[in-house]
Amino acid sequence: MNAAQQTAFQAGSGITPATMLTAIASMVLVLAFVWVIWVALGTFRAWQEGQATLFDLTWSTLRASLVLMVLGFYLR
Repeated sequence: MNAAQQTAFQAGSGITPATMLTAIASMVLVLAFVWVIWVALGTFRAWQEGQATLFDLTWSTLRASLVLMVLGFYLR
């Protein structure tokens, strides 16, 4: 955005574009953390009930964590 657009955005919304971007990135990361926890707990419950192996538990948690790492890298 150029200076005029930034000024108009700030006048209309009351916050700077950088603040808005940080807020959106924070919400996305919080949702990603909740998703990783959901995947890990779901797989853990399946492992406890004998529906998944320890490898399944490790692999799904590792995959979800890698997605979180990549997302965190791009949203920083």
